[in-house]
Amino acid sequence: MIFVVTEGEIQAAKRLMSEIHFVDTTLRDGQQSLWALGMKTGAMLPIAAQMDRIGFESMEFFVSIMIKKYVREHKENPWLWLREGSKRFRRTRLRNHGGMHGSGAMEKLPHAAMRLFIERVVSYGVTLTRTSNCWNDFEEMRDEVRELRDVGMETVVNLIYSVSPRHTDDYYAKKAREAAAIRPYRICFKDVGGLLTPERARTLIPAILQDAGDVPIEYHAHCNNGLAPLCYLEAVRLGINALHTAIPPLANGSSQPSILNVARNLRALGYTPVVNDEEVKPVEEHFTALAKRGGLPIGKPFAYDESQYWHQVPGGVISNLRHQLKLVGKEDRLPATLEEAARVRADFGYPIMVTPLSQFVVSQAAINVIVGERYKEVTDQVIQYALGIWGREAPGLMEPNVKDKILARGRAKDWKNWRPRDLSLKEVRDKFGGTAVSDEELLLRVYAGTDAVNALANGAAPKPALDGRQPLFRLIEELSKKRDCNQIFIRKAGVSLVLGKRADLANIA
Repeated sequence: MIFVVTEGEIQAAKRLMSEIHFVDTTLRDGQQSLWALGMKTGAMLPIAAQMDRIGFESMEFFVSIMIKKYVREHKENPWLWLREGSKRFRRTRLRNHGGMHGSGAMEKLPHAAMRLFIERVVSYGVTLTRTSNCWNDFEEMRDEVRELRDVGMETVVNLIYSVSPRHTDDYYAKKAREAAAIRPYRICFKDVGGLLTPERARTLIPAILQDAGDVPIEYHAHCNNGLAPLCYLEAVRLGINALHTAIPPLANGSSQPSILNVARNLRALGYTPVVNDEEVKPVEEHFTALAKRGGLPIGKPFAYDESQYWHQVPGGVISNLRHQLKLVGKEDRLPATLEEAARVRADFGYPIMVTPLSQFVVSQAAINVIVGERYKEVTDQVIQYALGIWGREAPGLMEPNVKDKILARGRAKDWKNWRPRDLSLKEVRDKFGGTAVSDEELLLRVYAGTDAVNALANGAAPKPALDGRQPLFRLIEELSKKRDCNQIFIRKAGVSLVLGKRADLANIA
């Protein structure tokens, strides 16, 4: 049989191969990395329809830890973010972040509650999630991916990058095969520490692509070390065609690379970024105005820092460590603690420095430095780590003498045969309000606490926010609140506006 391929088909194939697609992280990882989830719902809603026109393949939009933040600090109902936001995105596929295997560094929530959370998210049309196992243990994720699929959620599984003697190209090729074997929607090569270099990418990414087989690969990196934008270009040259980016001012810094910078460089290399730059600019203006008004950080490129490679502590963990050391008058011990963190990580078998493992390593390093003797005191989580409670690989990877010292204490006996008790959904309901409580309020209580939910006023509806690109409206809003004047005149570029009390305005007329 002879197949004839036309010139038009060849050109169409070339165009398809040159197209690069984008997953936007502005409203999830961007604001989580730079604003600590400080964006209120009213700041997102006015610009959502504009973001929907940019051309993103998909967008990370919701994560369960938003519940605690929005209820406790913003005094908002986070389901309104999901409910009202999903109405405004008609072209862009929205993503959740996280699966059903746990939440937070030190707590394990009932599985029934996490399944209910996913079911509620799916009910709003969000049918794609991205999730991890901190050990890249994909066999442990097999049942989770299957269960997510059963409730209507497709899964992108993270293949997390790290640097150590055991995280070789062969290790990642093997892990790519294991990830592909559980048949996820995609594999996401995730560089949470921004540690990948262009040189390492040239050997690592081809190995991952080859062993992932027919499962597509996307790439997510943070800019912690200034190299992510360069590695993105190298990854595209090597065959990856889906990248995670953010919109300034919620790009760069500890966030993802800027969509504007990456798209511009890809065009210079002859690729076709599937994004409309002109539609990005109003969004950038909106969030920049909000950042300046609220004193929120504006992401800027970081300089290269070689020290990241020996301690690999994430930026957010360093910030919290500095704060904790300051509380006990030991802020000057930060450099020593980071040096000790590198040694503790080696003792622990080079775990990947992501939640919760990075917190375990850093907490133990701080204790070693403050006490002045290594492992004289240890946390419960470190004992649990040595027993395999936080990952079945851990006990076999630890330095034997360190593991023996940790497990020689009496406290280890208390944890040896412990297994967390999991509550049924009925038990969760009984604990948090009974059958009279709706599913969504039940989840608010589970994640944020009953007292915090009871403190919400007016159904926790978000206060409407004006478009950050329209400062005149903001000026009028602020002036209308003044009580020490009767009339206000505004004239600018052919616009004349008079504000005043009705009686005074009648006299002017």
